[in-house]
Amino acid sequence: MSLKSPEQKTGRLVVPGERLGVIEEFIPDAGTFVKDCVIYSKIVGRALVDLMNKRVSVYPLVNSELVPKVGTEIIGQIGNPQSDNVLVKIFKKTNSRISGEFSGILHISDVSDRYIDSMNDVCKPGDIIRAKVISTKNRIDHLSTNDKNLGVLYAFCSRCGGSLESLRYDELRCPKCGNVEKRKVAPDYGQVQI
Repeated sequence: MSLKSPEQKTGRLVVPGERLGVIEEFIPDAGTFVKDCVIYSKIVGRALVDLMNKRVSVYPLVNSELVPKVGTEIIGQIGNPQSDNVLVKIFKKTNSRISGEFSGILHISDVSDRYIDSMNDVCKPGDIIRAKVISTKNRIDHLSTNDKNLGVLYAFCSRCGGSLESLRYDELRCPKCGNVEKRKVAPDYGQVQI
């Protein structure tokens, strides 16, 4: 389907992954991504084609940021950690929602200035963290918690699932079972409204 027909130019509704054109015809702009020389929508929104400048973009239907950008602080939930990285489901910027669902990767080298032996000393599945987007290489958000205000905001006991309370700098204790666990804790642990 060519984007040159009049109804295609007027802002038709598109969904993530919908084909918008090819890079030989158009320059991809906001709200798009390229895979194998084909331009696709990254978000739900209106496709706009600028035939004069040969640009194609997608503008969101909601007033929120399209995608997390480099330098943006995000809040997300930890997935299953590996020995040297963890997948993070990103659900909001620090102060507002984002449009769509995004995932990021937090690598052990981007956690702290000090040596970290295992990602299990940083975070565990289900934890809620604040991190910063440091790269979007290969359409993957690479995250870092290597800053004093970044880290785990809420954590849950590995034994009983209860909410952990801050004990010391990087230790948390479960009030239900007494279990003590390590995390890379943010200074406002337990105080942020999610």
